[in-house]
Amino acid sequence: MDHDNVQNLITAGGALLARLKAVGVDYIFANSGTDFPPVIEGLAEARAKKIAMPQAVVIPHESAAMGMAHGYFLASGRAQAVMAHTNVGLANCAIGAINAATEHVPVLLFSGRTPVTEQGRLGSRTVPIGWGQEMRDQAALVREATKWDYELRFPEQVPGLIDRASAIAHSTPKGPVYLSLPREVLCELCPSDGLDAPSRIAPVTAAAPARLVEEAARWIAEAEHPVIIAQRGAGSPEGFAALGALVDAWGIPVVQYWAVQLALPTDHPMAVGVDPAPWLKQADLVIVIDCSAPWSPAIHSLKADAKVIQLGPDPLYARLPVRNFAADLSLVGETDEVILALAEALRPQGEASAPPRAKRRAEVAAFAAKRRDSVREAASSGDGEPMSKAWVSHCLSDAIAGRRATVLSELGAPLEPLTLREPNSWYQEPHSGGLGWSFPCALGMQLADRDRLVVATMGDGSYIFSNPVACHQIAEALELPLLLLILNNAEWAAVRHSVLDVYPDGYAAQSNAMPLVSLAPTPDFVRIAEASRAYAQRVETGRDLPAALERAIAHVTTKRTLALVDIRVA
Repeated sequence: MDHDNVQNLITAGGALLARLKAVGVDYIFANSGTDFPPVIEGLAEARAKKIAMPQAVVIPHESAAMGMAHGYFLASGRAQAVMAHTNVGLANCAIGAINAATEHVPVLLFSGRTPVTEQGRLGSRTVPIGWGQEMRDQAALVREATKWDYELRFPEQVPGLIDRASAIAHSTPKGPVYLSLPREVLCELCPSDGLDAPSRIAPVTAAAPARLVEEAARWIAEAEHPVIIAQRGAGSPEGFAALGALVDAWGIPVVQYWAVQLALPTDHPMAVGVDPAPWLKQADLVIVIDCSAPWSPAIHSLKADAKVIQLGPDPLYARLPVRNFAADLSLVGETDEVILALAEALRPQGEASAPPRAKRRAEVAAFAAKRRDSVREAASSGDGEPMSKAWVSHCLSDAIAGRRATVLSELGAPLEPLTLREPNSWYQEPHSGGLGWSFPCALGMQLADRDRLVVATMGDGSYIFSNPVACHQIAEALELPLLLLILNNAEWAAVRHSVLDVYPDGYAAQSNAMPLVSLAPTPDFVRIAEASRAYAQRVETGRDLPAALERAIAHVTTKRTLALVDIRVA
């Protein structure tokens, strides 16, 4: 092969990385292994040849890599890449893939594949794990949680497969995709020409037909007691603003039931809290905005003649085998675009119903104000030893007032006592329940927006699940100065509450020590953080919390390293 031809070739591993840059990937969150030599060689080769690449960063646990990709997308709107080591690394990615699928978060997920040849090819098996990690169907580890999966067969497939993977991940509804990478194929050479060219495969954006949007608008205009239930926000700042204006103009209460993202400011006059029960009892129209479970059929009921509109990227949540909520009208599309279309369709219908809308608005606003006062009053009384979670939210709300801040809660600070007014200011753990999400997700968000104050609040069990030693190492290595609050009750409180829900008068409820919920003795979380040279403190009494938060935020904003506060809660 002559010199010019060699200069125009690159390893398939390097080509894959270059193509990821072309489709908009900023970072590759990677935990390397014995399948990575062609990837590492490709990075070095690209640097030598001045080929643009995403920044590859070492993430010493795959669950943290998936959480960071999740958070980076939430903060930036751009899908990132995660690269794991064969089947064992992919297994560690599975929980993150499930979380991403549940929340419509696109991730480009890759893992090496054990070499299929034992000798005779560059990249063939060389160490015993080459046999021990072999699987018949490695992709099965994440198949149910991905929109598309494939295995790279030939080096020249790289550009087309990366373009296809990215387009599918970003199509409505968004979600993770997976490509496995045999080592022998990555070691082969392929042309380097055109790796930086724009993709010719555009994502699909679904949109509801205009006639259905108009019908939904007519139902809203005619409803006497409409209610909106929202879980996953309003899709964008534009959607957030449009929803706020729409419900204000039409006097429609908004319940943020188990909200994963904020759809409305918590102090908006139509924000009536998190409990749908009183509103569903009287509703003649329920508008469901991107909710996997808009209410609980075991405890909530609708009027027999109530109509239900469901809207969002996947209104019926086709991934879920059982989900039988009524949907008399379904509007598919990116959430913000559906909201904007509804607002436009409602515009000419507003004048005729102005008087009853004004009356309804006044009643809802009075309810919302009274409820908010009640929530804040109850929260302010929880300052004992140990303190309540609501008190933590109350103090945190005061501490971040006036700042560009985002609060993440994974069984941590509850939403209602917080005053949050921006669309990207609140994220709760995914409804899939893959714990350990909040800490690495916050790292990803901080990486995408280094000037924002990112606050991760989580239970002590969730902190343990997050592989905290790995996450603290990442925070120090990448200089990510987030604020981490551990709401520490030394138990699986969610499990305790679940037992009490099912067996309120059972033996477990009456026992002094409920089985399988205690996490005592609690590790010294302060020392874990200090091992990576973070700022850390412990707070036992509620009255000490405001000053502790002030010190921690001052450290984050001036010293620019992570601060952890271990907070003893009831």
